[in-house]
Amino acid sequence: MTNLTDTIFLSIRSWLTADVLAWIISIPLIIFLAISWFVLTRRVKRLKTQVEAMSDEVGNIEYDLVLKAMKLSTWRVDVPSMTINVESDYREGKDLFIPQKGTPVEKIFKHISTEQVQAVRNAFLNLAAGREEETYQEYQMTNAAGKKYWAAMFATIEKRDLNGRPLTIVGATTCIDTTKQAEQELLEARNHAEESDRLKSAFLANITHEVRTPLHAIVGFSDILPLAQSDEERQNLIDLIKQNNAHLLRLFDDMMNVSKLEAGSYQTIENTDVSILEVLREIADKYTTPCKEKGLTIVVDNTNNHLLQTDHDRLKEIINQYVSNAVKFTETGEIRLGYTKKTDRISIWVRDTGIGIPADKCNDLLFERFVKVNEFVPGTGIGLSICRNLAKSLKAKVGVESVMGKGSIFWIDFFNERKE
Repeated sequence: MTNLTDTIFLSIRSWLTADVLAWIISIPLIIFLAISWFVLTRRVKRLKTQVEAMSDEVGNIEYDLVLKAMKLSTWRVDVPSMTINVESDYREGKDLFIPQKGTPVEKIFKHISTEQVQAVRNAFLNLAAGREEETYQEYQMTNAAGKKYWAAMFATIEKRDLNGRPLTIVGATTCIDTTKQAEQELLEARNHAEESDRLKSAFLANITHEVRTPLHAIVGFSDILPLAQSDEERQNLIDLIKQNNAHLLRLFDDMMNVSKLEAGSYQTIENTDVSILEVLREIADKYTTPCKEKGLTIVVDNTNNHLLQTDHDRLKEIINQYVSNAVKFTETGEIRLGYTKKTDRISIWVRDTGIGIPADKCNDLLFERFVKVNEFVPGTGIGLSICRNLAKSLKAKVGVESVMGKGSIFWIDFFNERKE
């Protein structure tokens, strides 16, 4: 028995060489390393998946930021069914049209203005048919409440089938009301500038005639003055020279006032306690003689005094322009000056019984530079423009009402400037 045991032991000992022992010992290590590698690989894959997810999330955040910054609404159209799904909407503005999920595209066309709907429909159908790769359209939309607003759409083909037919269309829409408003303002500014240039050209052509007329009268009457046969004839000539001289000075004053107002170099505003009654009486006295010569009467309605905190010279200039025009355009009747105290304002006015102003010209345009109601009546067309600019400098407002054949009333309103 002992010999058998020894024999087995010697056999095992001879078999267990160093290499075999090393291999047996390394098996657990190999198993451990394999398990570790498996675990590590899974962790790496998990981390990679997390990193990719984070990258996608960051990408989505950046994408959303771009959409938000550009105030876009993004959508996708399924071409076979021609239905739309809105994916995000960062447009600003209330009551904008937002189609529900699966809304037919044709239903959206019904909300587009009739002036643009056909062009938008054709462009979109060409895109859906694959005849175009992309399209850009501007149009007016109407929401459920009936409110209109301007929108812009950009769309392009996203996917096609094996035959090249479009499967999906992606696009973005934004509200462009602000842009359209700016375009309209620019257009109006351009038209205003063109009209101003036209009126200025007409003014320059007219002013030469306006200046030449009194100059010729002054020169002509001065030449024949020494030939006058009587004191009465001489005095009549002197009066005519004075009248034309005053008219010429008035023209130059108007031109100087316009230049000063445009250059911003008009005299500094000096607000003082101004007696409205005194200003009205002073101007009425100035025009008493010209009114008598035309058979007119000029009257100041008010008898009670009223003090107004404003610039005396500018107020006087405005009223003077009003009365000057009233005398020019009134052939019979009277001219009345006055003021009316109201709850929130005091209104100073000049009323005449003149020819009146057509309704289509009785508006703010009448106070623009170089505008004349009657081209055949002498004048530069800048007097009322001066009135409006002077009124603005006094934080007041000018206006007019008129009836053809019955007369006009021009006023200047001072708001919350009353002082008893």
